[in-house]
Amino acid sequence: MVPVDEEEPPLAVEIDDVVEHEIPPVGVTVITGYLGAGKSTLVNYILNSQHGKRIAVILNEFGEEIGVERAMINEGEGGALVEEWVELANGCICCTVKHSLVQALEQLVQRKERLDHILLETTGLANPAPLASVLWLDDQLEAAVSLDSIITVVDAKNLHYQLKSHNDSSSFPEAYHQIAFADVVILNKVDLVSSENSDTPLEDLEKEIYNINSLARIIRSVQCQVDLSNILNCRAYDATVCNLHVTHLEALLEENKKLSTRDLHDSSVRTLCICEPKKVDFDKVRIWIEEIIWDKKYGMDVYRCKGVLSVLNSDQLHTLQVVRELYEIVPTREWKDGENRINKIVFIGRLLNEEILIDSLRACTL
Repeated sequence: MVPVDEEEPPLAVEIDDVVEHEIPPVGVTVITGYLGAGKSTLVNYILNSQHGKRIAVILNEFGEEIGVERAMINEGEGGALVEEWVELANGCICCTVKHSLVQALEQLVQRKERLDHILLETTGLANPAPLASVLWLDDQLEAAVSLDSIITVVDAKNLHYQLKSHNDSSSFPEAYHQIAFADVVILNKVDLVSSENSDTPLEDLEKEIYNINSLARIIRSVQCQVDLSNILNCRAYDATVCNLHVTHLEALLEENKKLSTRDLHDSSVRTLCICEPKKVDFDKVRIWIEEIIWDKKYGMDVYRCKGVLSVLNSDQLHTLQVVRELYEIVPTREWKDGENRINKIVFIGRLLNEEILIDSLRACTL
């Protein structure tokens, strides 16, 4: 006779799958602009607005190592230099820190209260490229914060003069750099520009900006009073939403066809769009990008690049992004039925040569 256990085996109970919700990174917006354009006006506008968001604002001067040298805050109309975190009435917080940018941001996101956003203002002569590189693909910050966008404030009254004065782009003027790297350009002080008192109407100024950077969205403003929803949570560097720009890329390609031969060989900072209907080899495209941005094989100086790729042996749309010497190519979604599966790439930079770019991309299809 087989003995029977007195204890019954436990009943199997179905347990719902536990879904762990990852805490999304805090978006960081870099605010840049030429001297006197209105960066501080924009920051003060945000500091004093009743937006209901917890926004950390750091106003900085960045040295060679991109360390945070100081941070000044403005409470209402009076300014103060502080040595610790200061919380304003509308939920914004400001600070003075003596550490590196990475350490300062880590301190912010480790605070007890969850932040909605972080704003980082550069000096008027700063090139935003190093900041974009640190914030976009820095391993230390990847989980905690993410680069949301670069906002460039420009002075509508003086922009044409600034660009004209630095027409020799070999001097790498900051005004060109700041526009070239921008995701959003705030065309400020539009109230000071009219057909009566200006040789350059607003439409012409927007065309100058567009010629430098056709990817950027232009917002007109007076005293930088803008709808914050247009400058926060842009997700300009989020690969999962980059495919939303496909229509924009197609429009840029059509516009590019209208350019004259002189425009195509212009050596100043500008936007150039190319396309290739055949599928490309992933490894060849990766090598091609590295030859352009690392090896300078073709003599071009690329600041920014965005595109969508149709890759061999893959049913997924791949997105391409470049910020100076950094780049990523990632699959983002399935191609839709009936969608035109062609490669569309937009370059922003100097000495861009359309013929070389088209031919060298085409070589990636062989």
